[in-house]
Amino acid sequence: MSFTSNIKNEISNLDYPKSEIIAELSAIVNINAQITNDKIIVTTENYGLSRRIYKLIKDLYGIDIIVTKEKVNRLKRSHIINIEIEERVEDILKDLNVVNEEGKRLHKPESYLCEIDEEKKAYLRGAFLICGSVNDPKTSRYHLEFIIDNKTAANYVNSLLNELGFNSKVLKREKTYMVYLKESEKISDFIKLLNAYNSLFYYEDIRIYRDHKNMTNRLNNCEQANIDKIVFSSNEQLENIRKLKEKYDFELLDDKIKEICIYKEKYKESSMEELAQIMSIETNKKITKSGVNHRFRKIKEMVRE
Repeated sequence: MSFTSNIKNEISNLDYPKSEIIAELSAIVNINAQITNDKIIVTTENYGLSRRIYKLIKDLYGIDIIVTKEKVNRLKRSHIINIEIEERVEDILKDLNVVNEEGKRLHKPESYLCEIDEEKKAYLRGAFLICGSVNDPKTSRYHLEFIIDNKTAANYVNSLLNELGFNSKVLKREKTYMVYLKESEKISDFIKLLNAYNSLFYYEDIRIYRDHKNMTNRLNNCEQANIDKIVFSSNEQLENIRKLKEKYDFELLDDKIKEICIYKEKYKESSMEELAQIMSIETNKKITKSGVNHRFRKIKEMVRE
């Protein structure tokens, strides 16, 4: 079972006040339903969601609902579940603010439907249940999306997300619109908004592990880069010492230059800091990394000249 299915199954059994249930059902019907004068049909492939839609509508309106299962051959789908409403269709559509009093289709509900944050969250919960998905953090990049056919409906979902601080965006596809989140922390906050706490703990465990792994890799890369830099610098210093000896009579060189050459050739793999420590101990004279670096710069200038 996918991570998205786990989230949807987890939140399909939660109870909410009537105003929030209305907002949730409004999103489901508005985004997904096929609507005619005498029928509303909502389709889903998730059994938990089909049971939730059936129960919520049954409890609210006390009507008979027809549920059918249909086999399909589309992408990863093997079946879809059709929830058909044939009673009180006009009342339900007006109550859910999917149509106005004149019967005109509304792809964006009136402001009263989602006046408070909890109702906005409920609408987003319905939108996620019917058209949302989120990548499993263990197997791929961080990504949460809603696939919506209607532009107005997509922009409304996007506006609710941004009102709640999710920094979402809308992308036009060929025939649909994708509202999406990319930031891992925002996706985590959205799963929390859904009250899917088991899924949230799983997501956070994986996210912490991946962040820790990435940090370890970055540190290892920095350490390796530092080692590579030391090796490159050390090879360059040894090469300059070799060239210096070819061009000059070594015995006639300045004592400090001769000293650094002798110690570098003796301790070939040492960094400048390590070389400074070794020379300070063996000569009983305090020599700093800066002093060692100054001598190597002098050698480099002599070779260049």
